[in-house]
This record gives sequence, C-alpha cells and structure tokens, in this order.
Amino acid sequence: MPDTNYSQYNSNAAAAMTAHSLQYMEWYLAAVIIYVFAFAVFVGWWFFQNRVVLFAGVSIAVGGAACQIVSLGLRWYYSGHVPWNDLYGSLSVVVLWTVLLFVTFGARFKIWYAGPIVFAVADLLLAYASGWNKGLEPLVPSLKSYWIVYHVPIVLAAYASFLIGFATSVLFLLKRRSEEAATPQAWLVNVPPSSKLDVVTYRVVAVGEILLTIGIVLGALWAHDAWGAYWQWDPKETAALVSWLVYAAYLHMHTRPSWRGVNSAWTSIVGFASIMFCYFGVNIWISGLHSYK
Repeated sequence: MPDTNYSQYNSNAAAAMTAHSLQYMEWYLAAVIIYVFAFAVFVGWWFFQNRVVLFAGVSIAVGGAACQIVSLGLRWYYSGHVPWNDLYGSLSVVVLWTVLLFVTFGARFKIWYAGPIVFAVADLLLAYASGWNKGLEPLVPSLKSYWIVYHVPIVLAAYASFLIGFATSVLFLLKRRSEEAATPQAWLVNVPPSSKLDVVTYRVVAVGEILLTIGIVLGALWAHDAWGAYWQWDPKETAALVSWLVYAAYLHMHTRPSWRGVNSAWTSIVGFASIMFCYFGVNIWISGLHSYK
C-alpha cells in the first residue's frame, strides 16, 4: 500500500519549489520589461541632451538591476547554492554586470550614447535566457566547489565589459563614417567625436581583458583541483584562450597609431563575436567539460 504521507510530502515540496521558481521569475521578467524602457529612454538621450532624461535612464537601469539582484538572491536562497550554475543564471549575471558596469563607465567616461546598443543586446540576452530556466535544481557534483564563487562571476564580468566595448566600437564606426561623409548624419551630431570613442573603447576593453585573465587563471586552478591538470584543451578553454588572444591583439594594436581607429574597432567587434561563440557555440552545441547540454 503506498505511503500517502510520503506522497503528500513530495507533492507539497514540488508545489513549494514551483512557487519559489515563480517568485524569482517574476522579478526576472520585471527586469526584462524595465530594460526595454531603459533602452527607450537612452534613445531619447541621443536627441534631447537633457539631464532629466539621463537621470531617468540611469534610474530605470538601476531599478532593473535591483530586480535582477532580488531574483538572483531568491534563487540562491531557495536552491541553497549560487544562482550562476547554468546558462539561465549565468546569462542573468552577465546582464547584471553589464548594467552595473555601464552605469559605472557612463559616470566615468560619459558613454551614455552607447545605452541603446548596450540595453538592446543585454535585454535580448536576458529574454533568451528565460528559455533555459530549469527551476530549482540541485548543484551537479562537478560544480560543488568554492571556485565557482570566484571564477564564474569574474569571467562573466569580463563578458559584460566586452559587450560594452562592442557597443562603443559600433558607435565609433558609425560616428567615423558620419565624420568622413560630405553631409554628417543628423542623428549622430550629439555623439562624441570618434577619437574619444576610440579611447573609451580601449579603456573598457582593457578592464575586460584584465578580468578575463584573472578568470582564466582561477579556472586553471579549479581545473587542477577537479581534474588534476591546469589545462585540458577542453573546447571552452580553447575558445576562451582564442578570445583572450583577440583582445590582447586589440590592446597591442592600439599602441600603434596606424592601427588605431577603424582597425581596432573591428578587432573589438570580432572579439565580442568570439566571446558569443565561446559562450553559446561551445556551451550549447559542442560537447565538453563545460557544456550546458
């Protein structure tokens, strides 16, 4: 005869897990919607150059980040482990880092014009990640390590920096073309000169390269603890190394005046494409030690 008390306990536990999943997803979806408004407000900033508009855009962005923090916090609390253990959680952290770094870089380097590109890409990633939400699952044995607390967030912060560098690179190319045209594009008149965008991109990418370097070193230490070797030539490791080399080439190119500008901007864009392949191509489509399959 089946144990009805045990079955009832399982049913209640499953219902609680579902309710908890819905709770953190509500905050998550709120962030997705809020970032749409942030995108729209920063588009307005291009044309109105108004402090009130800028304050509204930054406030909305911070509000979206706050929703993400609550969502990630609830998932951490209910699951009992870090929330960036899968594609859904890690993409959410990438977007959170992107918003926080954009606000920081914006205040420091005045790159608010990149807001529409930054929030368009970030919100698409966040919306896409929702399809990978598997609810509250236990941490797989291979991820039960203190290294996950340090290695993963640092690498994800590097990805966020490169996303912002991608946005400023695209903006640079648009502005440079407008500057060289016989009739400059009216919608780009208020955007800073391409020379300034080139310098800002370099600084943002430099931050990302430093973070990626630290993340790769920490990943190697984790690999040594888990698998007995610092480097396995796993597809993820190899792709990360390729991305690191692309951005190292970018930083080297920027030291030579003849290679700055258009060439370095395209290298930054290629670098971000390699990051996207490292993230999605390797993690989803190629089997390996870091696969999300």
